[in-house]
Amino acid sequence: MKNRIVMAPMTRSFAEGGMVGAPQQAYYRRRAEGEVGLIVTEGTVVDRPASRNEAGVPYFHGEALDGWANVVKEVHDAGGLIAPQIWHVGAVKSLTTDFEPDAPFESPSGLLAPGNERGVVMSETDVTDTIAAFAKAASDAKRLGFDALEVHGAHGYLVDQFFWSGTNLRTDRWGGASLRDRTAFAAEMIRAIRKAVGEDFPLILRVSQWKQQDFEARLALSPDEMADWLCPLVEAGVDILHCSQRRYWEAEFPELDGEKGLNFAGWAKKLTGAATISVGSVGLSSDFINVFNEDTSTPAAIDGLVERMEKEEFDLIAVGRTLIVEPEWPRKIRTGKFDGFRPFSRTDLYTLD
Repeated sequence: MKNRIVMAPMTRSFAEGGMVGAPQQAYYRRRAEGEVGLIVTEGTVVDRPASRNEAGVPYFHGEALDGWANVVKEVHDAGGLIAPQIWHVGAVKSLTTDFEPDAPFESPSGLLAPGNERGVVMSETDVTDTIAAFAKAASDAKRLGFDALEVHGAHGYLVDQFFWSGTNLRTDRWGGASLRDRTAFAAEMIRAIRKAVGEDFPLILRVSQWKQQDFEARLALSPDEMADWLCPLVEAGVDILHCSQRRYWEAEFPELDGEKGLNFAGWAKKLTGAATISVGSVGLSSDFINVFNEDTSTPAAIDGLVERMEKEEFDLIAVGRTLIVEPEWPRKIRTGKFDGFRPFSRTDLYTLD
């Protein structure tokens, strides 16, 4: 990598019929030209009937793979590196559209959130077929020339619904009373992916405590619980944990090491020994949840971020909305040309520039 800056995956919903083409090629190429160290694409869905919840979310299977091959070529020609994020939304409905998939939403226990029924309970066959779909997508990513792969295991989507006690009420091998028990689905998926891509292909897993269904949700209330959650996933084959916070500067366990203590990525690195990516409102004044309230985020200083990285609290930093409005943000940061950074507003989501 040219630097330790990662372009965070961001749903853009411009893939007509699930296909990517010239607009996406140009969009990702511009970020590579802007010197992003590693681009992680928007969430792309695996080959399951109800894996997406918006019509413009791209497929990562079938004919859509030809379009992704062209995206890879554009990014590589610009000197960049790129990883697809592969995804299944589970029972989560879109926040912005009324799109309904052709098949019912599916999830571990037929729940969107604790006590909130939506869709169907996944059968054993559904679970194993889903694992196979992720492994196939991973194999295709390597075949197409991607440089790494990220699995979306955060924010209340399918993989995260297996982690969360409120949405995983199963009593078979995919459920259980403990958080360690509920890692079984993700760990089996990681093992299947690792078998499909081999030992040398970098594998990233995005995880979060918070859910879009409940911003205050926490899977791990202590470092011991976090180790029970994350260590089995690293042991299964994850190389890098992408630790999503709404605000990267917030301490994960302030009761243990203070308000300026380790953040989520810092604790994950300390407990597992894996490399970690931190993320959350980098370079902006407010977190992305405010986007849905028509809020505008103004550019913000990154002095605290640099200090944390110099202390090796985490290894990489993911930048999201900032890179939508400032494709050359990494180059500007490197050269010290900070003047004129644009604020981010909801209207910036309506174009793919």
